[in-house]
Amino acid sequence: MSVLETTAGAPPGAHLDTAHRGDIKGAFGSIPEHGHAPGLGWRRRLMTLAAIVGPGLIVMVGDNDAGAFGTYTQAGQNYGTGLLWTLLLLVPVLYVNQEMVVRLGVVTGVGHARLIFQRFGKFWGAFSIIDLFLLNALTIVTEFIGVTLGLDYLGLPKVWGVIAAAAVTIAAASTGSFRRFERFMMVLVAGSLALVPVFLMIHPPVSQMAHDFLVPGLPKGSKVSEVMLLVIAIVGTTIAPWQLFFQQSYVIDKRITPRFMAYEKIDLAIGIVFVVAGAAAMMAFTAAAFSGQAGAGHFTDARAVAAGLEHSGGRLAGTLFAIALIDASVIGAGAVSLSTAYAIGDVFKINHSLHRRPSEGWGFFLIYGGLIALAAALVLIPGTPLGLLTNAVQTLAGVLLPSATVFLLLLCNDKAVLGPWRNGPWLNLFTGAVIAILVMLSVILTVSVFYPNITAAFIGEVFLAGGALAAATWLGASGARRARRRGVIDVAGRADWRMPALDRLPPARLSEASKLWMLALRGYLVIAGGLLLVRIVQLAVRHHA
Repeated sequence: MSVLETTAGAPPGAHLDTAHRGDIKGAFGSIPEHGHAPGLGWRRRLMTLAAIVGPGLIVMVGDNDAGAFGTYTQAGQNYGTGLLWTLLLLVPVLYVNQEMVVRLGVVTGVGHARLIFQRFGKFWGAFSIIDLFLLNALTIVTEFIGVTLGLDYLGLPKVWGVIAAAAVTIAAASTGSFRRFERFMMVLVAGSLALVPVFLMIHPPVSQMAHDFLVPGLPKGSKVSEVMLLVIAIVGTTIAPWQLFFQQSYVIDKRITPRFMAYEKIDLAIGIVFVVAGAAAMMAFTAAAFSGQAGAGHFTDARAVAAGLEHSGGRLAGTLFAIALIDASVIGAGAVSLSTAYAIGDVFKINHSLHRRPSEGWGFFLIYGGLIALAAALVLIPGTPLGLLTNAVQTLAGVLLPSATVFLLLLCNDKAVLGPWRNGPWLNLFTGAVIAILVMLSVILTVSVFYPNITAAFIGEVFLAGGALAAATWLGASGARRARRRGVIDVAGRADWRMPALDRLPPARLSEASKLWMLALRGYLVIAGGLLLVRIVQLAVRHHA
């Protein structure tokens, strides 16, 4: 049903697909194209929120995908609840990153990849889209690995189960109805709640969870290099580059405008609660299930976790975990594939909307369905190193995240792109600190390839030195910005401000110094990614010896 009155005069924006204009048709309600948020009545506000909710919830619950199941349960099985604190630290990072892409989406009407191409040129645009395509393709493979592991535990035929999962995921996006797709995803979001009864059956100690959630530390007796590898994987699975591209394009496809920014931020916050609660639950009930058991410290895969949960809490606990794993894998496959199809559609200006039927945007749907079909076929090939691939993808996402965050930060400070919606100084400071920390984590990981016996003291030294360098860089950059300050951001009338068409934007200015350090960062991350793969292979060989 429609919940708002219509108004006229909304600016056209720079949408590249005409299907991105029109009424908002969410899973739980509709809003006319030029509707305005009602000022009175809690019931009307709830109805508006119900119509808007979706992008933030889907991107966050999709983040707890098959790779996340593997990463969080590995942390629980190998280190107990000793790494729960990483989730608390990632909450503000999650919100800030996704809030920035929400702003970019609703204000510009243009996807993340297209903005990078337009503002930074083909050189950097090619890097971003190649990274996204390769990493997403591998991630979708891990989603179907999750499907096979869940089916195997349940005793169901893997071939037909994988084919069915792929077919349903493709069909859900191919009806020509955005609302049908979002309702399908919301059913999967509800399915993720199957983890709740598993938590209650295993009943991990809540007091220990609270302590480890609030007090950072490395698990006692653990090898620091292996713990840091897992920490990077937790970062990569909790804050993955595909999320940036997905949510920016999805809010555009849902036709959300700046008038509903506050509602979309609430949607994002709800999603973050879901993802952090799910991650903490998986870490905690896996830790409790394997505590004192022979499998403690010897993680293999999510199927073995389901078996361990069965041993501790009964067959129902293992079954619900396996069902939740399949559910998470399907929602992850749909979201990650969609982020890729959106990005390529945006860059090459092909029709790219769930409001269209396949015949109206065959290129978009071919990319979406092709990635899913290819990944499903790959996991059914005997001998594919499934466990190794899952760990590699999550950690590689963590290594490549700084590069994606740099582009995000630059776009959110571009006056031509965001106008009165651009970042303030404190948000820039926080995001710059996040980038610095991510780079320092990758430095630690890179060093651990050559020196596997690094200590906690070394990690502290890296953070002290890196923090001092980051602070010096920030102060220098702040001085340069003050020297050319263009005035305080005027937020008057920004609810109606939209980015002009791309061809009307003034050229972006990127200094030679910025280009140099971005190129240096890019080169370093490529080397770090290669060394990361070496480290994962080393660990895999050692664990199978």
